[in-house]
Amino acid sequence: QVQLVESGGGLVQPGGSLRLSCAASGTIFSIYAMGWYRQAPGKQRELVATITSGSTTNYSDSVKGRFTISSDNAKNTVYLQMNSLKPEDTAVYYCNADLRRWSYSPRRTYWGQGTQVTVSS
Repeated sequence: QVQLVESGGGLVQPGGSLRLSCAASGTIFSIYAMGWYRQAPGKQRELVATITSGSTTNYSDSVKGRFTISSDNAKNTVYLQMNSLKPEDTAVYYCNADLRRWSYSPRRTYWGQGTQVTVSS
């Protein structure tokens, strides 16, 4: 099996910072990309940022300039540094990974359980 475990969520005041981490474990042949998504109450899950194994990044317009995605390929871990947080960033943040478990298996996307981020004074 493959597990993605997020950590680093919590309560922060507007303007503050948080750093999320997500580690993938289990039988993994190769990870092609990892990403962060979020879902606020009553809204659909939306893209926050993604990063490929070659370090190409992509951000949603709402977080550009405030959030930074990075990864440690040796540790199968992705990070999300969130600065200048706003109340509208409040959501459950999920990480995912696009990977192959074995050389002969198809690529699949796996998801973590999510971590709550609340931005409030």
